[in-house]
Amino acid sequence: MPDDARDAAEEESAFSHPPVDPDTTTAYGDHPDQVVDFYAPRGGEEQAPLVVVLHGGAWRAPYDRRHITPFADFLARRGFAVANVEYRRGGTIPAQGGEGPVAGRWPDTFDDVAAALDAMPGLVREALPQADPRRMVVTGHSAGGQLALWAAARHLLPADAPWRTDRPAPLRGVVALAPIADFTVAEKLDVCSGASRQLLGGEAKFEERQPYADPALLLPTGIATTLVQGREDVVVPQAVAEAYADAAAKAGEVVGLTLLEDVGHFPLIDPAADACAVVAEEIAQLAW
Repeated sequence: MPDDARDAAEEESAFSHPPVDPDTTTAYGDHPDQVVDFYAPRGGEEQAPLVVVLHGGAWRAPYDRRHITPFADFLARRGFAVANVEYRRGGTIPAQGGEGPVAGRWPDTFDDVAAALDAMPGLVREALPQADPRRMVVTGHSAGGQLALWAAARHLLPADAPWRTDRPAPLRGVVALAPIADFTVAEKLDVCSGASRQLLGGEAKFEERQPYADPALLLPTGIATTLVQGREDVVVPQAVAEAYADAAAKAGEVVGLTLLEDVGHFPLIDPAADACAVVAEEIAQLAW
C-alpha cells in the first residue's frame, strides 16, 4: 500500500471510534481549555499507576482531547488511572503563508502543560483517589509527545524560563509516541507544515525560543524515557525520533527507541491496532 494511502487508512481507523466520556472533569485554571478528564481504572484497583495523556494535533485548535479519549479509555481498561489533559492551542486564524490554523500559542501552551502537571497530585487526590501519583508516567502523541518530553525536562530549562523547576519532575517515566522531539530536524522535514516554527512564534522567534521548548536541547533529563515510533510514519518521520535518541546519547543518557514495522503515525493511539497494545506495555514497564 502506498505511504499516503496507508496513512489515510490508519487515520480513518484511529478516528473511527466514538469519543469516550470521562468519569470526571476537573479544571486546573480559569480558561475553558484548562481542564483534565479523569478515567478510573476499570479493574477496580485501589491504587493504580497514573498515566497523564497529552494529545497531539500539531498544537492546532481543531484537534482537542476528544480524539484521544478512546486511547485514554483503552489505558483505563488496562488497569491504569488516566488523566487526559487539555491545553490552549493555536487560534483559528490561518498561519501566514501556511495551510490551516496556526500551531500553538506562545507562551500559553507551555503555561498550561506546566500548570496541569504541577496541579496533578492535588487534582488526583480530589478527583481520582484510585490513582497513585507516586507512580506517574507521562505519555503524549505527536505534538503531545513533544510536550511530554518537555514536561520531564523543565529542570533543564534556561534559568529565566518561567516554567523551570528546581528539581526533576516526580515521574516514573515518559513514553513519547511519534513525538516531534527535535525541532531542527522537524523543520528540515517540514513536519506538519512547519508546526514547530509556528509554535515558537514564527521564523523571527524560532532560534531565540528553541532552547525553551525543543526537547532535543533539554538533555539529559535523568528520567526514564521511551520513544515509540512507526517505521512507516509519514506525518512525523522516524528521523525525528532518531535525532532525539542520538542527542540523548551524546548527553550521556540512554533513551529507549521502539520501532514498529509496518506502522504509521496513528496506530499508536488506535485501540483497534496492535501497536496500541505495545504502547500500553511500554507504559506498564515504567509504571509498575
